[in-house]
Amino acid sequence: MTPVRLPEWVQKRAAHHESLHVLKSGLRVRGLHTVCESARCPNIHECFHRGTATFLILGNLCTRGCGFCSVPKGAGGGQLPPDPDEPTEVASMAAKLGLRYVVITSVTRDDLGDGGAAHFARTVRAVRAALPEARIEILTPDFQGDRAAIREVLDSSPDVFNHNIETVPRMYPRVRPQAGYARSLEVLRFAREYRPEAIVKSGLMVGLGESGAEVEQTLADLRQAGVDAVTIGQYLRPTRHNLPVAEYVTPAQFDAYRAAGERLGFKMVFSGPLVRSSYMADDVFTRACQP
Repeated sequence: MTPVRLPEWVQKRAAHHESLHVLKSGLRVRGLHTVCESARCPNIHECFHRGTATFLILGNLCTRGCGFCSVPKGAGGGQLPPDPDEPTEVASMAAKLGLRYVVITSVTRDDLGDGGAAHFARTVRAVRAALPEARIEILTPDFQGDRAAIREVLDSSPDVFNHNIETVPRMYPRVRPQAGYARSLEVLRFAREYRPEAIVKSGLMVGLGESGAEVEQTLADLRQAGVDAVTIGQYLRPTRHNLPVAEYVTPAQFDAYRAAGERLGFKMVFSGPLVRSSYMADDVFTRACQP
């Protein structure tokens, strides 16, 4: 397949190298990872300059092999047990940065009995203890649909529960072969029912070969599952080993998706070429909470 030329609306100039270096150094001293680095996010310079980062817990090796993701893979013997000091170190780094909004995500750990749910909950509670006034958003894997695991994470009282649907159902075999569209919807639906006071959030990528009608149906499915806020962004191929980009979606189409989501009744639809699930998450939360 001939590569599709990168249009100007998805090009982001790298800047703020000093901020990037300082924050990376602080993370490495504590043995911490961010999804910003592992997933090669195009917004990393901007976010690190703002003093924000999405903490990646449970190590830096994922047990799944999603076609879009550049997070390192390490199934079976390549995995290490969760670092018992990681929750404290995440809380310490968040406090050092003076964060008012903390986003915590993780690799998928299908090798662990609870998928890492207890470790996730300990991290949320450690951050809450260190920064009692901060808002906390968690971006979780599906925990293989295990309600007990999802319940344990929700019992740590995050302000936002985020689980990404990622793509339309037809694309799952190529994009998320070890996940399930219906299972992800059920995770979101359970979160809505179990913790009604939280904002429930999801996100998807476009440009993988889906149709506009499929995106709008996915938005309808998310809304029916009780999702309050949704993010929609352009898929960008992080490495040559990942799926190719099928299409660069125009800004006008992103505006159309936002309008479609607003008609469905979402409290917040953040749609644009460089939008990512955790990008400007504090602003998404604030706008989603508006009456």
